Amino acid sequence: MKSQKRTPEQIANFAIQHLKKLADPVRAEGAQRYFKEDFRCYGLTADQVRDLAKEIHQIVKDVWSVEDAIELCDILLPNPYHEAKALGILVLEKYQNDFPKSLFPKIKVWLSANYLNNWAAVDVLCPDSVGSLLLKYHELVKEIKAWAKSSNRWVKRASLVSFIKLARKGEFLDPIYEISASHFGDPDDLVQKANGWLLREAGKADMDRLEKFLLKYGPAIPRTTLRYAIERFDEKKRKAILLATKKDRP
Repeated sequence: MKSQKRTPEQIANFAIQHLKKLADPVRAEGAQRYFKEDFRCYGLTADQVRDLAKEIHQIVKDVWSVEDAIELCDILLPNPYHEAKALGILVLEKYQNDFPKSLFPKIKVWLSANYLNNWAAVDVLCPDSVGSLLLKYHELVKEIKAWAKSSNRWVKRASLVSFIKLARKGEFLDPIYEISASHFGDPDDLVQKANGWLLREAGKADMDRLEKFLLKYGPAIPRTTLRYAIERFDEKKRKAILLATKKDRP
């Protein structure tokens, strides 16, 4: 394809054709074992998908706006194959500096519609794209707190993993701990694991604060969340926190 104006639909067709050419059925079968959900993939590596996203961006970068990239996601995210979803997201990321505030509710629509119907797809989209929106429009933090109350597991996971990269830098720690605590009663293992992951990342910025938080909420914290959260403590500290937060502790 030459460097001329191509519609999102044309680029989507171009992308699917290339994904099919690169498909590896053996790798795909192996990848599907990691998911409890109906996970479909072509069997590409992450590097192959990223390389294709770069190739597409080279084709469209001089003629596309962020609105074109959003439209590409509207086409590719409903596709049942993981690599198609990831490709749309990775192209969208190239336009982070131009993200409009209106993209935030659009992303919630994608999540609520189950277009991102596994943890891997949510985790491709949220730390970078939603994270950049939160950094650019601080008022969205209040809105994402409401996502934690959603009945949709992907929206709930998104409310946590969207803060992953921000947490590492010590940003938004107050709302991060607030949102984390609001999820402690959630029985969904994918939410519990995401919560522990987020707490672990927040701890990289302030381990003392993480320890105090864990001891404060103690038995209320699901053990799955807790075990993820304490991974970066030394063994002695991990054992002490696990003991101090046991539900049956006198």
